[in-house]
Amino acid sequence: MNGPETKDERCMKEAGVQEIFKRSPHNPIIQARDIPYPANSVFNAGATLLRGETLLLMRVEDRRGISHFTAARSKDGVSDWRIDPAPTLAPDPMQHPEEVWGIEDPRVTRIEELDAWAVLYTAYSRGGPLVSLATTRDFVSFERKGVVMPPEDKDAALFPVRFGGRWAMLHRPVTAFQDVGAHIWISFSPDMKHWGDHQILLPARKGAWWDANKIGLSPPPLETPEGWLILYHGVRSTASGCIYRLGLALLDLEDPRRVVMRSDEWVFGPQEPYETVGDVDKVVFPCGWIVQGDTVRLYYGAADRCIALATADLCDMLDWLKAHHDTDRRAWP
Repeated sequence: MNGPETKDERCMKEAGVQEIFKRSPHNPIIQARDIPYPANSVFNAGATLLRGETLLLMRVEDRRGISHFTAARSKDGVSDWRIDPAPTLAPDPMQHPEEVWGIEDPRVTRIEELDAWAVLYTAYSRGGPLVSLATTRDFVSFERKGVVMPPEDKDAALFPVRFGGRWAMLHRPVTAFQDVGAHIWISFSPDMKHWGDHQILLPARKGAWWDANKIGLSPPPLETPEGWLILYHGVRSTASGCIYRLGLALLDLEDPRRVVMRSDEWVFGPQEPYETVGDVDKVVFPCGWIVQGDTVRLYYGAADRCIALATADLCDMLDWLKAHHDTDRRAWP
């Protein structure tokens, strides 16, 4: 599936850089031209397995600039995608005014206790972006639960299990005070509707770091024997614009409020043309990943234009994090 190395990957290997994620030779795997109705772009898809197939709940931006969700299914998770002929879940501003400017960036979590999938997504309201929740059993019909976090908040996903009887959510609120930064928070709820015990979990670093000032969760947390593995994006501001790269962290399995390890370096960043040039240049932005055996398939939006795929070995990811974690927490604010 990984295919031959790209020129950039060969150069990085020669320079002694360990590449954990391998890009699919089929990239980009889904583009706007693959959508069976007019669309400007497709990107930032949630991912899960359904009846033995890979299902992507894709963010599709129409030619007005408004986003909705459309499902795509594939037997191998790489090719021959069967894409719904119309939007699977469209904004409903009449019943849900918080969706007036679209719905974006779904993150899908299988909740075995409920025999359903929970979809946390960004609803774009007149008051700014906020977090909404819907559930589904088939990705055909959805039950909207409504707003669970007010503006401005994004990048939210649920853990698949309770902790001490409570559900837990990772999310990224933003304050009006720009010098404070945008951090990953954790919150808890008895019913997935009323949330509290809010606290910063992973703060953005300061200064020249790749993840300074603004970070956010990427796919939902992944349970491993060593802890909850999270992949998060860091936004580096440069003279030529922002660069979205990815890093890893590990949370305690029993108490996700405790950060066990956090990477000091970024593990994956934009380098291929489809990642560096698009509606938003220099962006890799995953909202979903799937684990089969020891292989992790990462589905990511590339430059806000298309969907791409990279794979990694789960053991390699954990080993890389152990070798590249930040032991000096003084760099954290």
